[in-house]
Amino acid sequence: MASLGATVDRTPQGPVLGAAAASCPSPAPVPGLGGAEEEDDAEQQAEIHLCVLWNSGYLSMAYYDTSDYTIHFMPDTPDHENLKLLQRVLDEINPQSVVTSAKQDENMTQFLEKLASQEHREPKRPEIIFLPNVDFGLEISKQRLLSGNYSFIPDSMTTTEKILFLSSIIPFDCLLTVRVLGGLLKFMGRRRIGVELEDYNISVPILGFKKFVLAHLVSIDQDTYSVLQIFKSESHPSVYKVASGLKEGLSLFGILNRCRCKWGEKLLRLWFTRPTQDLGELNSRLDVIQFFLLPQNLDMAQTLHRLLGHIKNVPTVYSALGLRDACRSLPQSIQLFRDIAQEFSDDLHHIARLIGKVVDFEGSLAANHFTVLPNIDPEVDEKKRRLMGLSSFLTEVAWKELDNLDSRIPSCSVIYIPLFLLEGKLHYRSARTKELDGLLGDLHCDIRDQETLLMHQLQCQVLARAAVLTRVLDLASRLDVLLALASAARDYGYSRPHYSPQLLGVRIQNGRHPLMELCARTFVPNSAECGRDKGRVKVITGPNSSGKSIYLKQVGLITFMALVGSFVPAEEAEIGAVDAIFTRIHSCESVSLGLSTFIIDLNQVAKAVNNATEQSLVLIDEFGKGTNTVDGLALLAAVLRHWLALGPTCPHIFVTTNFLSLIQLKLLPQGPLLQYLTMETCEDGNDLVFFYQVCEGVANASHASHTAAQARLPDKLIARGKEVSDLIRNGKPIKPVKELLKEKQMENCQTLVDKFLKLDLEDPNLDLDIFMSQEVLPAATTIL
Repeated sequence: MASLGATVDRTPQGPVLGAAAASCPSPAPVPGLGGAEEEDDAEQQAEIHLCVLWNSGYLSMAYYDTSDYTIHFMPDTPDHENLKLLQRVLDEINPQSVVTSAKQDENMTQFLEKLASQEHREPKRPEIIFLPNVDFGLEISKQRLLSGNYSFIPDSMTTTEKILFLSSIIPFDCLLTVRVLGGLLKFMGRRRIGVELEDYNISVPILGFKKFVLAHLVSIDQDTYSVLQIFKSESHPSVYKVASGLKEGLSLFGILNRCRCKWGEKLLRLWFTRPTQDLGELNSRLDVIQFFLLPQNLDMAQTLHRLLGHIKNVPTVYSALGLRDACRSLPQSIQLFRDIAQEFSDDLHHIARLIGKVVDFEGSLAANHFTVLPNIDPEVDEKKRRLMGLSSFLTEVAWKELDNLDSRIPSCSVIYIPLFLLEGKLHYRSARTKELDGLLGDLHCDIRDQETLLMHQLQCQVLARAAVLTRVLDLASRLDVLLALASAARDYGYSRPHYSPQLLGVRIQNGRHPLMELCARTFVPNSAECGRDKGRVKVITGPNSSGKSIYLKQVGLITFMALVGSFVPAEEAEIGAVDAIFTRIHSCESVSLGLSTFIIDLNQVAKAVNNATEQSLVLIDEFGKGTNTVDGLALLAAVLRHWLALGPTCPHIFVTTNFLSLIQLKLLPQGPLLQYLTMETCEDGNDLVFFYQVCEGVANASHASHTAAQARLPDKLIARGKEVSDLIRNGKPIKPVKELLKEKQMENCQTLVDKFLKLDLEDPNLDLDIFMSQEVLPAATTIL
């Protein structure tokens, strides 16, 4: 706080006399106004016990179902502070009990208290159970999972094999999921669900672990998000600017996130983590995007985008009124515009008038704390007038004090400060300043206290209408996201996808990779069609660096974008019913679990094999190359034959491979489900020209030597590699290179000469026959 006072001088220099005011509380902030069946079969008496944890905006759940003795789990998923996703789960599964940690976030505590108070909840109110937080410890939960007695795991499995098996089912990289599963196992063991009357050595039966996905949501795991670069975090250049030290890198989220308010950005991220099959929701999003893409609506889009930039704290209500007025002039046939026009009620006017009448915005900014306008509280006004006139009054006091001091003292100051030291000068109290402390010492703090009370009263009146503010933020953030997607679609030339539930698969006409097209000077579009008479399994071959992996990711990204309600980088896109996207594209070694790259590859393929349905999209890139060629080829063939044997229930599969023996040896059964594709190329002398165009057919070679030349490998090595490759392909023996053979012969000759020179002919124990047979003849044979 700046000091207030007066100084009077007899001469330019001299000691000072001062009075210190009582200390006051810390500044109060300006208030922020933005925000955040009965059982069908009674005979079975099936029970569901749900365990849930919510931490740092992420929710994880697992439940045990006694009807099939299976644990269902939902991996770490973002959720709002109002826990809408948890409410959705409760409504869908209707658990008998809800288990959580006794140490919980306030939002979770309030949610569970409200749930416990719902006496008339249908079909029943769950029992709320709190376990000690130690029961949810990460390491103890991991050990509980790995040491569990599961009937679906053979007793013959070793500990290592059991860990590898469980790691293919349970996402141990999702820490919250591991903790919630550990807590559920602890509860099940303590409550002894289903085996209450059995001997204690009989454990609760667990017949499997299954990933739990809500109705309409498309299942996508963290590996898929990573390899498709839907999200990508990288180090921020300044760790002081971002608490996490991370920022969004080149990713799909990064190029589409043009949101103007933080709530819009949070909602966009939420949509990305929850792609949906709800066609009504998807088309409602696309309708808004299509409206703003019309040339005549560009000005309106820019106006709304500008208003959305002010959806934060106090200015929210003013910008919301602007949004409402703008949306009232837009077609009310679009649900979002109709909702904003109707639900941004007159309560906003009341809130805006109330805040504008009370808050002194300029004064609050200047003082860096909440201040009120004049004529709000007469007592505050009076104390502020006294405080403003304090300077002239203190001047008079200073003159009188100076008269009472020794004439040798040239000047004195009487100041109003909360400290006894100022600018290195010593201050002390006189009888008069002590008297003034009693009269004026608490003046500044009294003003602050009364303004803080007024701020609290204002907050209470605004929060009485919190529902409309919450709705404002929900609708404004939705509008913000759709304007951002419309802006990206306009700049990048995206088109509206269409949804056909009857189409089991995808059909993409001249699709493009949304990230690669921004990085490459030219990009060649490619089409893709899966289902109908085009087959369900696409085996793609082609030379290295011909674009196979990009094509694979392109199909996955376009499908994903359509499932979040975005326009897509394609001339046309028709998306059928898709319930999940599985990938095996790129793997990193797991230090924490001690798993090799190949084991992780197998785990990813195992997820697809165990969980993919006829509505799932599976993308596999170069599976099998992490082990020896024969075993890798055999595994790839076995997986593809397994899916082909499913017939019409086979998933939609795109797989790239350099195992040309898969086709040459006819390891896959021919039929309408299987189609071979390749990347078109042309040999121009010693050069290989890539067209990056997908066409029907099979590659005749991998052309690895061309890729090696591009990597500037020495010509000698490339030539030798081609020679060995040709010999292996034709079944001929591989002979050493003549130059290398000659060098080896010279080395052997030198070795033989050295042995003769070291021979001691006078040694009585020397046996020349043994020397010749053991030393000379083998060396001579090698030379010859």
